[in-house]
Amino acid sequence: MTTPADPSRRAFFRRFAGDLIASAAEVTKVVNDLREQSASEASTLLREGGALPEAGVAAPTGYRSPFRFDDDDLLVVDQRRLPDALVELPVRSAPEGAQAIRDQVVRGGPAIGQVAALALALTARSVRLAQPYARRAILFGATNALRNTRTTPVSLGRAMDRMMTRYRDAGELSEDGEAIAAALWDEAMALVAEATAAHGRIADAGLAFLSWPADRPLQVLTHGNTGPLSSGQFGTALGIVQAAHHAERPIHVWVAESRPDLAGARLTAWELGQSGVEHTLLADGAAASIMADGRVDLVLVGADRIAANGDTASDVGTYPLAVLAARHGVPLHVVAPLATVDLATADGASIPIEGRAAEDVAAVRGIRMAPLGTHVFNPASDVTPADLVTAFITDAGVLRPPYAASLRAAVEARPGPGVAGAEAGAEAGTGAGAGAGAA
Repeated sequence: MTTPADPSRRAFFRRFAGDLIASAAEVTKVVNDLREQSASEASTLLREGGALPEAGVAAPTGYRSPFRFDDDDLLVVDQRRLPDALVELPVRSAPEGAQAIRDQVVRGGPAIGQVAALALALTARSVRLAQPYARRAILFGATNALRNTRTTPVSLGRAMDRMMTRYRDAGELSEDGEAIAAALWDEAMALVAEATAAHGRIADAGLAFLSWPADRPLQVLTHGNTGPLSSGQFGTALGIVQAAHHAERPIHVWVAESRPDLAGARLTAWELGQSGVEHTLLADGAAASIMADGRVDLVLVGADRIAANGDTASDVGTYPLAVLAARHGVPLHVVAPLATVDLATADGASIPIEGRAAEDVAAVRGIRMAPLGTHVFNPASDVTPADLVTAFITDAGVLRPPYAASLRAAVEARPGPGVAGAEAGAEAGTGAGAGAGAA
């Protein structure tokens, strides 16, 4: 059952698409808009009270971004509880932000980077009266704690690099802790606003790029969650779907359940339902059948990190979809901001792949499925080779092969803060043995 899109919210989120962040004044405007929208939705959000719905009680409804502001506090939606309950958790410091990221309260590369930046800024505010050397030790420790929560998404490391650069520029041993706190808060706000504008441009680029059948809805298959919950205020891959729906172009989405965390079933299906987009949930293993039957026009997926040659790390299960799509002649497009491109990582073999808890595979939402002691392999991501990607849809437009050239050219043509550090050293790591454990 789907519901119509809310025109007022549509206008709010589409307005972000045209905002090119060029000055501090424009950043302030976007952030103020976000703060006002947060306030207008707060009563609906808090009405849920954090409780799981009782029998016969409808699940929570309403469009949601992964975080909102309450005065100067940061409240994040606990994505582990969706779709059963809409619960907010406060993030007041870097340790609380790191815990929220580590526990997957917040998920999705873009959202993780934004929340980490805001959490670090909140810590800077809390230590503004400390002695300069003590303040520096706290902020460096907080940055490392946040950075080490995740290794695959490039957005997290970029956000921390950017915040530390602003800290040094403000004078890391300055006596003026208030000025340092203000500088880091402004940088975090700018990061949020720029990401929002970039994702809006992605939606516009995707809408212009895709073609629609003359006599039926476009059939899109998606995997994982690439909506606003994972991205900030827009989605990435799902942002294109939302833009198409708002433009009244007929579209239907096949939603892969996305085991083992069921991000597709729990989050993507919920977001599409709130937006009124027609969709059908299917088991991951059923994707081959609908492709073979000619029921999929294209596949849209997101990315945590894109290597210099175009190899792409995404939610685990993306690689098999790419193989299936190639087998059946279905285009697969990776939808991501240029900030996801890591030119310092040569190819997919150099992308660090995180391991997740064995219990995530051995159990489903707390109900054990496998015998105790069963060995489990549970990588959080897999790598799709560049030759299986039909195109990259980015905030700089649509990029085509050869990707080593087109990705580099796009990054070098857009040297702003959102893609700064593309040549920075990649974190060391390897996918070998990632996710191994016993349940």
